[in-house]
Amino acid sequence: MDNDKIQVDILGLSPTPAPGGGGYALILKEIGGDRRLPIIIGSFEAQHIALELEGIKPPRPLTHDLLKTLVDNLGANVVEIVVSELKENTFYAKIILEASGLTNEIDARPSDAIALAVRTYAPIFVNELV
Repeated sequence: MDNDKIQVDILGLSPTPAPGGGGYALILKEIGGDRRLPIIIGSFEAQHIALELEGIKPPRPLTHDLLKTLVDNLGANVVEIVVSELKENTFYAKIILEASGLTNEIDARPSDAIALAVRTYAPIFVNELV
């Protein structure tokens, strides 16, 4: 994994006037800097992120809650999330997991990785090249 990565926080979510509607811009802001990165995500993923950020617990676990429970029950730890690439207008991310002293990188959509990060309090990074 590239060492040139920038730690970011979630600045906010805002609806986008995307064709067909339903899209949201997830705005990431560089910690200690002014750069921002908007990533367009679906409405369900935006809702899952927003609910967690606002501390609202649904009556039944959402997909990302289930994923966190699986990670926890397997004794793993989400080390970090990295928005790693932008290819042909599509963002790619990695979930970095650690379990039993082994580190694994799992390919993920940024929206899913970030929804997991907010549930596990894992830091979020963006590769400098992105």
